[in-house]
Amino acid sequence: MITGLAHACYVVKDLAVAERFYCDGLGLKAAFEFKDDKRGKFGVYLKAGPRAFIELFVGTPEPVSDKASYRHICLEVDNMAAEVARMRKAGVKVTDPQMGLDQSWQAWLADPDGNAIELHQYTPASWQTPHVS
Repeated sequence: MITGLAHACYVVKDLAVAERFYCDGLGLKAAFEFKDDKRGKFGVYLKAGPRAFIELFVGTPEPVSDKASYRHICLEVDNMAAEVARMRKAGVKVTDPQMGLDQSWQAWLADPDGNAIELHQYTPASWQTPHVS
C-alpha cells in the first residue's frame, strides 16, 4: 500500500545556491546531508512536510525533453498571502496568488535551475478537500 509521497529529487548545478533558495527563500529545513571524503558535501535532504522531502544532488541537470511528462512540484502552504510575502522579502520571484479551477489558491515560482514550483493552499471548497485526511 502506498502511504504518501516520500521525496522529489533534483540534480542542481550549484548545491549551495540551491540549498540557499530552498532553505532561506522557501523556508525548508535541512534534514541531513550526503558527503564523503572525496567529494565533500554532494547532496542534501530538505524537510517538506511531516514525512516528505526534497532531495538535492549536485551534478549537471539534463535539459527536459519536449516528451518529458514532468511539469512541476507542488508544495502545500497554510497561508498563501503570508508565504508569498515572506518569500518575496527573501528575494524569491513568485507570482501573485490566484484561485485555481479546483478552488485552491495557487502561486508559481522557479528554483535557480529553472524547475517549476507551485504553491498550493486548500480551501473548504477545494476539490481535493474531501480526499485530504
